[in-house]
Amino acid sequence: MIQQLCPQGVEIFSLGELGVFENIGVDKKTNAGEKKVMLLNFMDVMRNKHIHKNILSMEVSASDSKIEKCDIKQHDLFITPTSETRDEIGFAAVAIEDISDSVYSYHVMRYRLNNKNAVTPYFIRYLFESDDLRIQIYRASKGLTRYGLSAKDFAKLTIPFPPLDIQEEIVKTLDLFTKLEAELEAELEARKTQYTYYRDALLSFEGKEVEWKTLGDVGEFIRGNGLQKSDFTESGIGCIHYGQIYTYYGTFTDKTKSFVSPELANKLKKAKKGDLIITNTSENVEDVCKTVAWLGDEEIVTGGHATIFKHKQNPKYLAYYTQTQMFFIEKKKYAQGAKVTDVSAKNLAKIIVPIPSLKEQERIVAILDKLDALVNNITIGLPAEIQARRKQYEYYRNRLLTFKELANG
Repeated sequence: MIQQLCPQGVEIFSLGELGVFENIGVDKKTNAGEKKVMLLNFMDVMRNKHIHKNILSMEVSASDSKIEKCDIKQHDLFITPTSETRDEIGFAAVAIEDISDSVYSYHVMRYRLNNKNAVTPYFIRYLFESDDLRIQIYRASKGLTRYGLSAKDFAKLTIPFPPLDIQEEIVKTLDLFTKLEAELEAELEARKTQYTYYRDALLSFEGKEVEWKTLGDVGEFIRGNGLQKSDFTESGIGCIHYGQIYTYYGTFTDKTKSFVSPELANKLKKAKKGDLIITNTSENVEDVCKTVAWLGDEEIVTGGHATIFKHKQNPKYLAYYTQTQMFFIEKKKYAQGAKVTDVSAKNLAKIIVPIPSLKEQERIVAILDKLDALVNNITIGLPAEIQARRKQYEYYRNRLLTFKELANG
């Protein structure tokens, strides 16, 4: 098709020439007398390729004029304009339908095409994953502790502009890869549901003799301080930032993704082998108190929004228990805040947990380690197959989205 339709190469356009970027969205406030609408927020865009009414879960209020300016129409693209790291800017999702009585958050950028018959938004959405556009976004981003691009900055980014037939053929091919990966992920999700059931059953101790204690009686909590992502260094003392517990770490680890200088480490709270690092802050009660057990031999540090829990129990046992529905019910009693959910170290100490013998803890951990590996270990089973499919998709995506530029004149 390329040989037939554009053998000499393709034109390059700026995104500003093809559409308009807007970031005049609404906030999460609910004001009396205003119309109730559903809100498309930052996480909706991060987690989805396609935007439709069924994914929206947050209700807000807005004036009629605001609703009119922040409407969501079919073929609109929504983009994440800021993030704590440059690599996470520019996640994109396409509205596959008009969504009446819905608006988008001011944490999201809307991109509306001038001519939908010249370019398909699904092609542009894939371009936002391509190496070329990712590099442009990385270089254009600005910030210190949080990075981002303005609407004007996004408008300056350039993309290849092949004929519509080629765009649609590329989308069809990449959609097939995406579908295959989605099927594997659906199967993996079913296994995770099964794993969650057995984990909770194993840790419920229903009908068994077991001692129940508050976490404050089991160990000691030390609240972290300082540490921003801008403090990271190439090497030095290992550190775990609270945000990484949500995005990077599993139930336990013996290696850190990041490091800080020895000088900064001296000022931060330290975790030793067997300690738990627990998040105190999140956007919702479901995620708050996510926990990682530190199993490395060396001492590491953590920062604010996280608490170190020192104890004499099996660290994996306690970390697994924090994932259960029983623990969720307990932490929900102490969760505070509206926009940001927080469970303080003082309140963490009040949470009641079952403490069987160390031998029984070890037995339970051995079972859960095997089950956990089947759904989370990227070197075996379905996770490994998904990883391979993802690499294959990335290879073909970059091949398909790389074009020879049409020479001027």
